[in-house]
Amino acid sequence: MPDATIKGLVPSEVQYDGSNLRVAIVHARWNKSIIDSLVAGAVGKLKERGVKESNIIVQSVPGSFELPLACSKVISASQAQASSTATDLLGGAASLLSLDPMRTASPAPGSTVVNMPSKPFDAVIAIGVLIKGSTMHFEYICDAVSHALMRLQMDSGVPVIFGVLTALTDDQALERAGLGRGENGAGHNHGEDWGLAAVEMGSHVQRWGAGKF
Repeated sequence: MPDATIKGLVPSEVQYDGSNLRVAIVHARWNKSIIDSLVAGAVGKLKERGVKESNIIVQSVPGSFELPLACSKVISASQAQASSTATDLLGGAASLLSLDPMRTASPAPGSTVVNMPSKPFDAVIAIGVLIKGSTMHFEYICDAVSHALMRLQMDSGVPVIFGVLTALTDDQALERAGLGRGENGAGHNHGEDWGLAAVEMGSHVQRWGAGKF
């Protein structure tokens, strides 16, 4: 078993307050049981650090290859929403509603309409699960997605937490979602680490943006 003092995230000495943060989680649907556990772990830690449930927005896409585009559009939608003071968040096609008080919004099928403060996302968590098969598909997707997500956060200035498991076996993925079934036990849910990272990085960027250290 790996030495926990060497491998793993060292907890921050600072307890970051996420009460003023808005965070999006964009997840793929391949390997759903693992995805569900990772998303639950991330959401749990966001709430533990004070992020309001209404400020946690979860969106899904088919696979990990779609994550970079989806994260980019989610960031853009939140920024457009902030500038227009719209109240319908990503309703189906991310349409922006007028502020006519007599107008009633009709949510698109499968969407959730919530009233939100007009605030761009402070961080986005991209969650996917890639498990190596018998072809080169795994290598191509891992490389493309990791580079695209890194480029997105550099271009947008919004922290994009890399929550894509790149496992060689089913058991490796299960252990990293806290669902292990082998002699090493359940393992550790890395979604929790990603939730904490989103709060920390969102807080850092807010402070740095204000010229503070």
